[in-house]
Order: sequence, then C-alpha cells, then structure tokens
Amino acid sequence: MTLRFLACLIGIGVAAGFAQDREFKPDREIVFKHFEKDPLELNVFLPEGWKAGDKRPAIVFFFGGGWVGGTPSQFFPHSRYLASRGMVAVSAQYRTRGSHGTSPFECVADAKSAVRWMRQHAADLGIDPDRIAAGGGSAGGHVAATTGVIAGLDEAGEDQSIGSKPNALVLYNPATDVASIQRWGDRAVEGSPLHHVDKGDPPTIVFHGKADTTVPYETAEAFCKAMTEAGNRCELVGFDGRPHGFFNYGRSRVAYANTVWHMDRFLASLGYLEGEPTVGRPGDPTW
Repeated sequence: MTLRFLACLIGIGVAAGFAQDREFKPDREIVFKHFEKDPLELNVFLPEGWKAGDKRPAIVFFFGGGWVGGTPSQFFPHSRYLASRGMVAVSAQYRTRGSHGTSPFECVADAKSAVRWMRQHAADLGIDPDRIAAGGGSAGGHVAATTGVIAGLDEAGEDQSIGSKPNALVLYNPATDVASIQRWGDRAVEGSPLHHVDKGDPPTIVFHGKADTTVPYETAEAFCKAMTEAGNRCELVGFDGRPHGFFNYGRSRVAYANTVWHMDRFLASLGYLEGEPTVGRPGDPTW
C-alpha cells in the first residue's frame, strides 16, 4: 500500500507541472537556501504596481510528489492568479529524495526555511511579515501544514528569533496523517500534523476530493475536527466524486477555478484580498 501511495503522489505531482512550465513564468527566481548541488529557489510572482517596501500579503506554495519528486510549477497558476489580485505569491523548491537524496524531514526543514526567509526579507519582497500564508498539495500540503502546526524540525543554524510559522494555511488534499507511512520510519508521529494540532494554529482551508483513495477524505475530516476542537478556524471544502490531485490546473480547469474561487474568498476573509474574485465560481461549492 505504501508503494502505491507514493507512486500516486509522485505521478500526480510531476504531471501537474508540465503544462505550467510552458504557460506561466515567474517574475523573479531567488535562491533562499544554498547547497553545493541544486540550491533552492523561490519562484516569485509580483502584482502590478509592486515595489520594494510595500507591505502586501504573501503566500508560499509547496508542490506535491510524495517527498520524492515534483516541481514548483505545479502552483504557478495559483501564484499568478493571486499576484493578479495584489498578493506577492511564491512557489518554492524544497529538497526531495529524487533531487537531493533526502528524507521527508528535510522537506519540512526547507519549507520552514522558506517561510523564515520570506519573513526575514519582507522589506525586499514588499510583503507584510505578519501576513504570510503557506499552501501546497498532497506531500506539499503536508509540509505546508507542518510549518503551521508543528514546532521545531527547523534547519539547524538558522536564526530562530525569526518565526517559521505562517499566518494562514491553504491545503490541497494534504497528507495530514503520516503516522503509518513507512517512509517516515520510527519518527513518523513527529512529522504528522494531525498529531500536533494545538490552540493558536493558523486559520486553515482544506480542499479534498471525497473519492480520493491516495489520501483518504477521512483524514482531512479528522484534521479539521482536531483544529476546530482546539479552537482554531478550519474550513473543509469537499468535492463529491473527485480523486487525488483533482484541483490541478492542467487536470481540470473547472475544478481549478472552483478551488481558486474558494481560496480567494478565504484569503479575503482574512483581509489578504479585496474586491471580488476574478475567476468564476463554476457551480455548487461541492461540485
């Protein structure tokens, strides 16, 4: 079961990025973490009229791929949309087993580094350090959730006085319970967001297909239940008959538009966006 789970995550994450590589281009590519092999970059999408010193809301996305592979271009469409709405949007690289031979814990450390780097360089990025959201899909949804609900697991040597916890979470079919996934080994619970939910965690929206057999819908229900019982805001938007990865731009433009509409409304409720969405709402929220 574990091999099938990982194969599904990897395949969907990689396939989702191919079309976006050609169709969307970031405005800037900034190295935020240096390694001898393949330094890690932030792919930055800037809104019209942006300038350094602005205090715009921001979001950083993390791609899916089973902690083994994937590409930041998976979230280029989401980033370009949010930039068109006035946010600074980022799609980040992080180490995977395929790119750097690392474990899932390095994925988490890199995600935390990305949030911390953005907060540290808020003036240069033209963002508000207190309005940084983190998002992602599948394994990327996991690492985004981890930045929000699990203390520690940061990269050694970083300035811990600068927080790596985002102010909001936008999660697409996230793997929030990894306690039984073999790849996480004996430390699985340590990296499992469901097992670390506590009062004061960021407001969260979760999109999940009810026919998802890779990351079951029930895990999203359990995560949101734990969040709300702890006194946190957690909205779960379920989609009847939809499988894993249904939200990707290259897979279904209608499903993509529907989830983006809800993402827009969630961020607007936090004061990150103003006005009405510029993507249409295609039908019922549970489509």
